[in-house]
Amino acid sequence: MVGLGAAGLVTAPYLQGGIEAFLGAASDKDPTGLTGLLPNGGGFRYYSVASSVPERGPENYRLTVDGLVERPMTYTLDALRALPQTRVVRDVQCVTGWRVPGTPFEGVTLTRLLDACGVRPEARAIRFSCFDGTYTESLTLPQARRDDVMVALRMQDKPLSHSHGGPVRLYVAPMYFYKSAKWLSGITLTRDVEPGYWEDLGYDVDAWVGRSNGRDDAPTV
Repeated sequence: MVGLGAAGLVTAPYLQGGIEAFLGAASDKDPTGLTGLLPNGGGFRYYSVASSVPERGPENYRLTVDGLVERPMTYTLDALRALPQTRVVRDVQCVTGWRVPGTPFEGVTLTRLLDACGVRPEARAIRFSCFDGTYTESLTLPQARRDDVMVALRMQDKPLSHSHGGPVRLYVAPMYFYKSAKWLSGITLTRDVEPGYWEDLGYDVDAWVGRSNGRDDAPTV
């Protein structure tokens, strides 16, 4: 029995990896939610609310910054990589209860992009859109200007993979992970907060870890 247990410990990572790879590939074609049942990439889980998500790279990725700004901007992936990068290491906390401790993210602070486009005085919030064609999120302008909120290009010291929302995602360190929208393609300055995908279904708009509607007792980051 001890021998069988040891063999299980040795083979389990390979078996899980194979299952995740299979489910991950299937989810790109027709997400069923099954991948959310398994850890993926260091304890993360794959979630998508779209029927399919196209992959994008340096040749076809674009991020637009528009709305209530003086200078609308469009960034390629190479242009984002050329900007000064910031590194933040925090625990990632999902509203459903799972946590990945000490996760490094690197990217461009949202403040840098906002300053470059010239935010108009009447702008008080931001709406984020994604190239999955379905997901949206929002932040107030003060929340967006925190130094631990970024347009992330790297996670766990590697370029963001497609399953983790790459090549570019939003990262909002002090809030539950649903605020960190994957597959980011649009940043639109607005007068008021426009609730995102999950907020329209009852999730908190202000999703501070430890103070929102998640299963977590940790203090606010």
